[in-house]
Amino acid sequence: EVQLQASGGGEVQAGGSLRLSCEASGFALDSFILGWFRQAPGKEREGVSCMDGYDGKTLYADSVKGRFTIFKDNAENTVHLQMNNLKPEDTATYYCAADRLLFCLLSPSPYDYWGQGTQVTVSS
Repeated sequence: EVQLQASGGGEVQAGGSLRLSCEASGFALDSFILGWFRQAPGKEREGVSCMDGYDGKTLYADSVKGRFTIFKDNAENTVHLQMNNLKPEDTATYYCAADRLLFCLLSPSPYDYWGQGTQVTVSS
């Protein structure tokens, strides 16, 4: 059974950093596309970053390029999202997702497997 467990959210001031983690079970990371998404109150869920678990290719939303980094630890079967220089507009509930896709996508609709959300709050 595919399961994803997200953690690492919290409250930080603008300019601070957080690292989100998503522990996977029931599958190997190198066989799936892995994604991080976020949803702010009143807004639709949006893609933040994704990674092809097989070849490591990554994709980032323009709003986070240069600030966020997605990476995985195969030994721990965990995918991380390092978030630096956080801004108040990054405040949202963050979700990890995974699926057997042909390539990395920042649209949430193709992903069937989701972790629970973890809240990130950035104060100004």
